[in-house]
Amino acid sequence: MGVFDRVWAAAFACILVSLPAAAPAQTEKLFTPAEVRSDMEIMYRRLQADAFELYAFTPKPEMDRLYEQLKAEIDHPLTRLEVQTRLELLAAVARQGHTRVEGFYAAWTAYQKAGGKAFPLAIRIVDGRAYVARNSSGLARLKSGDEILEIDGEPAAYWLGRTRRRISAETPAFADSILEYDFPMYLWLEVGSRPNFHVLAKPTDGEAFDLEVPSASAQEMAANAARQPPALDLEHPLRDARILPNGSGYLRPGPFYNEEAKTGADGWDVTAFRAFIDSAFRTFNAKGVRVLIIDLRSNPGGDSLFSDVMMSWIADRPYQFFSSFKVRVSDDAVAANRDRIEHDAAAAGPISQRYAALYAKSHPGEVVKFSLPLSLPNQTEKFRGRVFALVNRQTYSNAVAVAATIQDYRFGKILGEPTADMATAFGAMEHFTLPATGIVLGFPKAHIVRPNGDARSKGVMPDIAIRFPIVETPEDEVLGRAADIAAAPQG
Repeated sequence: MGVFDRVWAAAFACILVSLPAAAPAQTEKLFTPAEVRSDMEIMYRRLQADAFELYAFTPKPEMDRLYEQLKAEIDHPLTRLEVQTRLELLAAVARQGHTRVEGFYAAWTAYQKAGGKAFPLAIRIVDGRAYVARNSSGLARLKSGDEILEIDGEPAAYWLGRTRRRISAETPAFADSILEYDFPMYLWLEVGSRPNFHVLAKPTDGEAFDLEVPSASAQEMAANAARQPPALDLEHPLRDARILPNGSGYLRPGPFYNEEAKTGADGWDVTAFRAFIDSAFRTFNAKGVRVLIIDLRSNPGGDSLFSDVMMSWIADRPYQFFSSFKVRVSDDAVAANRDRIEHDAAAAGPISQRYAALYAKSHPGEVVKFSLPLSLPNQTEKFRGRVFALVNRQTYSNAVAVAATIQDYRFGKILGEPTADMATAFGAMEHFTLPATGIVLGFPKAHIVRPNGDARSKGVMPDIAIRFPIVETPEDEVLGRAADIAAAPQG
């Protein structure tokens, strides 16, 4: 866990949960109804004590009713995954991205490694409608860009609603941005393992058609996807710095952590990232680049230790990624911080020590101000041209904070579409573990307000909007449009 993760932390309609997978193996541990109900009681009680403001978006009576309903439905032994799915329904209704149950991706990965099959279509959601973003089914008739009208006789909107309720997110748009990555997993959590799905689809310029779409394993999906027309790839290379044909500089910093790390400690080694960023800006300056596009599209975020290296080249004055940072003190937050200091040398840096000092003079239940020193611009080398940051709905976590800081301090302008993740949020996530099931819960101990003081929970809104196509191709028309905007004479 890095600096930004520690202070920010980069993941409804029907209540009854379907079995999330095939019948459990004989050796899989089952938890008794009494154990599950006990853990649910502990979870809810501790979230009320730990989360900065658990009922910020959902009234307490509404959460109380769901809690009582879910607890009453526990009348038979459950697997660990079945318990997780029920607990997440309660966590997700708080509508806070950092109030959540952990562990679904581990279960999904294990299912796939065992050869488990799932829905083979990745989706793109536009105005509440679902489209095929990537066809990994092997069926030639389905094309990227086709609208999915129905799945198994139910409208696509029904399935979007059912899967959204499992996602901890402040807004439906935020949940949809996650579904665009993980719809097959969330559908699997809803309906379990199925041999096929009946899909009604409609091409852009044709009549609707229906067909049976066979479920596919991860290996089958990868092979089928490889036979499809190439799509835009923002991960290869992971980091990129070059000069565009129109003379604008282009910088894709990639994640704000060490993706190539072999150990946890290496993940926060900024040496290679600093060398890449410094080399990129020195090249831009040497070649007389006067306009720069920083590409934050589909950036997962990371740590301000990394992003500050980049920001120091474009900032013209000291800055912070927040205007207000308040922390709710709780026994679980104190224990998590103490455990990090005692057992995780990679994560227990000066931020954890600052928390420890704050907790030492505070009491559980208090809301206290957390402070950090200002981040400073470079004193000698700087980029003095115009800066534009390009964002999309899947710009997350620290990358959203970077965009908000650029916008609020007027270090540059934001291009693209609104971020789904929040610029002001309940964050600085910590965790606790439930005693009977061992399930891990995350909670946000802090409320962090963006630099301009706007306390509303909303994403970064672009200064200049760019409409994104349903299917993005390697030609990258969005970047082309951004380059045109950036190169235009300044008004």
